Amino acid sequence: MQGRSVHCASLANEQFAPIAMNNNQDPGTSLTRADALAELTAPGQPYELQQVELYGETVRAFVNAPNTLRMMFEAACSDKTFFVYNKDRYTFEAMFQASARVATVLVEQYGVTQGDRVAISMRNYPEWVMTFCAATSIGAVAVAMNALWQPEEIEFGLRDSGAKVLLADQERLDRIEGFRQSMSTQVIAVRPSSVLPEGVALLDDLLARVAVDAPMPSADVGPNDDATILYTSGSTGNPKGAVSCHRNIISALLSWELDGATGARVAGVTPQPPSHQPATLLAVPLFHVTGLHAILLSSFRAQRRVVSMYKWDVEEGAALIEREHISSFIAPAAMTGDLTKAAEVTRRDLSSLISIGGGGAPRAPEQVRDIAKTFKTAQPGTGWGMTETNAIGTGIGGPEYLARPSSSGRCAPVLDMRIVAEDGTVQPSGIRGEVQVRGTSVIRAYWNRDDANAETFDGRWLRTGDVGYLDDEDYLFIVDRIKDLVIRGGENIGCGEVEAALLEHPNVMEASVYGLPDERLGEEVGATIYCDANPQEANLREFLAKRLARFKIPRYLRFAAEPLPRIASGKILKRQLRNEAAEALSA
Repeated sequence: MQGRSVHCASLANEQFAPIAMNNNQDPGTSLTRADALAELTAPGQPYELQQVELYGETVRAFVNAPNTLRMMFEAACSDKTFFVYNKDRYTFEAMFQASARVATVLVEQYGVTQGDRVAISMRNYPEWVMTFCAATSIGAVAVAMNALWQPEEIEFGLRDSGAKVLLADQERLDRIEGFRQSMSTQVIAVRPSSVLPEGVALLDDLLARVAVDAPMPSADVGPNDDATILYTSGSTGNPKGAVSCHRNIISALLSWELDGATGARVAGVTPQPPSHQPATLLAVPLFHVTGLHAILLSSFRAQRRVVSMYKWDVEEGAALIEREHISSFIAPAAMTGDLTKAAEVTRRDLSSLISIGGGGAPRAPEQVRDIAKTFKTAQPGTGWGMTETNAIGTGIGGPEYLARPSSSGRCAPVLDMRIVAEDGTVQPSGIRGEVQVRGTSVIRAYWNRDDANAETFDGRWLRTGDVGYLDDEDYLFIVDRIKDLVIRGGENIGCGEVEAALLEHPNVMEASVYGLPDERLGEEVGATIYCDANPQEANLREFLAKRLARFKIPRYLRFAAEPLPRIASGKILKRQLRNEAAEALSA
């Protein structure tokens, strides 16, 4: 993954996975992708597009899309199983009813009103889903907080978003205790394992005061109202809260559906209802758009069963695939690589898998081919997108992906894409430049960050920070990134944030943080530091652990005996330090 991007392929149409997104023109149908899109989005068709106003710009939106997430949740209510976690099993109807009770708690017991922020910080429990559905259904803004954050990061997120309420599990409760009483945010505990401190309420106790059949509280919510804040790491400083409205999110979900239908139309396949309920494995966190959008939210309209894991374990994952007849799986390359290797030796029956999507980071071309060879019925898929685009951007899968394993696919129908040179000139096919996008799924702005908005937006064009090019058939190839980021297993890590934490240590005079290649995770964090008195590495790591999430702490530390090399402008020669570290690593 380059820049602040994520790579994911929604599973909304996994019944088409083996054939979806075939080559631009199929000899049997002579129908191009453009032709298929024109047919499927024409007046009167399910994916008809219209022009609407959003954030002061005219964009393409789906005529038949639900106006809000609440409408989507309500329309999905059925007696089919929706969410599975260990022994807990919820139907779509039961999950919405549980969400209505949580919403009643928020409104009646905590005074949450439209526009208030409700923060969620926990594992992928059913309560995560209930809280998200509850908050967005009553017009509040769901703040999906990174559950890996350490105390300072959590405190920043709560203060920055101005969250009125936080729902958190025991791990997160422990991390906030040092500053909880200094904040105005009210805290509700989910699945605690310890005695709760004074002032923290237990969700189960709060729900006991609410009728089992309580209706979802009424709310006057529109498609352009704010729905979510998801934090994304920048190249410097604190994370930025990306703000999306209901239309942003729902347009992304239907765009994936349209991609699947388009691939089927080009391949000459008539869509057929699945013979059994499709199911997907949720093994990535819901605080990222891969887990939230591509897996969870896309499952409502598809009536897909979501099987949630506490944390990723390949042996447990294989057991769940066999037991729950999982048909689709989205995860970063490290995890899909784990599963591909396990499939070669496990005795588990993984034949139910028909789609293996990428999420969070690109795959090596060898893994793309390995998936196709290892799984008899499953085809690989991926895409390029960002938190700021609600996970969509480009998509590719099946034979098309096998033929172009280095490509991220072609642009989503509700977005426009261009490649721009440093001087602002739009580049022709084959010429590299910054990838920029605009359209219906692009966020409104960063929360309370006018500086970041000015840096990131050119009008409504989003500067992605990724360097790429489009070929003659409009396939996108990402080749580099502009932003100073490390992408570790799908997690964006701002080098500046890690450098700032290192420089807080009294003995660290200079620090340079960079990415080093890693076979499983794509990149690992490395750092070269110059100290006036070398601290013990263990002590330095302990120092960082109080300031950074564990995944941000450098795996590789190098101590320089003299000040770090700099260019004429005074900037540290990071590329030289990274190359030296990479050479030492490979020696």
